[in-house]
Amino acid sequence: MQTLIINGSPRKNGGTATLISALKELLHGNIDVIDTYHAGISPCIDCRHCWTKPGCAIDDGMQKAYGLIDHADNIVIASPIYFGELTGPLLSWASRLQYFWVSKKIRKEKVISDKLRKGGVLLVDGGEGYMEAALAMAKRLLRLMGAEYKDLVYFSGTDYTGPTLPTDYKAITDSIRRLADKLNSDKATELTKTHMES
Repeated sequence: MQTLIINGSPRKNGGTATLISALKELLHGNIDVIDTYHAGISPCIDCRHCWTKPGCAIDDGMQKAYGLIDHADNIVIASPIYFGELTGPLLSWASRLQYFWVSKKIRKEKVISDKLRKGGVLLVDGGEGYMEAALAMAKRLLRLMGAEYKDLVYFSGTDYTGPTLPTDYKAITDSIRRLADKLNSDKATELTKTHMES
């Protein structure tokens, strides 16, 4: 099983990093993490190269990221919330997914496989509790990468927790475990569970 985590946090030991580490401990298989603040990946410049030709004209680390997305069984978007939205560098990175959209809608070509991918979202904020826009954007990006949204882990209150971490709260660790279980389950298991519940 391959999991790709797209990290929108600039902090190495902050709340988002804590959630990522806790989730990684529970996931099966191989895990790749793209740190969008430090990946050196340029934003889309709307050059429209991909309107008529396969591939992105910008030759940087996004070329590898396209492959990681294609091979992933799970994709997780993790970000602090800044002014109600995912962080700027994560959105800048995500602008390069324009290549997927253009290929499908304009050139009528598939550039990623139709494999079943599962998606998850990790969100952290200071305590204002405004996560709706960030979650909606994360879900939209997951769809663009061919991943079906499964669950959210959301911690609100990093401005007030002092020395404690999000994972010091049972509700958060329970949420992380629930997401990991959904990402670790295979298609056959999901279909069996659905049949038993119906």
